[in-house]
Amino acid sequence: MLAVENIRDWLGRDVVDDEGGKIGVLESVYVDTATDLPAFAAVTVGLPTRKRITFVPLEGASVSPVHLRVAWPKQVVKDAPSIDTDGELTADEELPVFAHYKLDYGVGGTRRLARR
Repeated sequence: MLAVENIRDWLGRDVVDDEGGKIGVLESVYVDTATDLPAFAAVTVGLPTRKRITFVPLEGASVSPVHLRVAWPKQVVKDAPSIDTDGELTADEELPVFAHYKLDYGVGGTRRLARR
């Protein structure tokens, strides 16, 4: 598991896929509200004039001095639900993110993710 105390150090690092291909740049980290552990990376992707934020699970991720490597292929991450670069993931947008990666969202109306 990635160390929570290092979250600020990860921001601005390149995010690469499971084969080392660059996906984008780490914009922020969302933690699981039940455990307060890092759960998803918010990654800035796209061309300079058409940037957006997409989400990728941190399960299986590793961090190095130069990048954050996630356990998902680049195209899967780029096809994930996204928000505007000045936006924030809302409660209504969480379920589609979990569903995209075929992850269990659980039941109930409780928020699962919080931005760090």
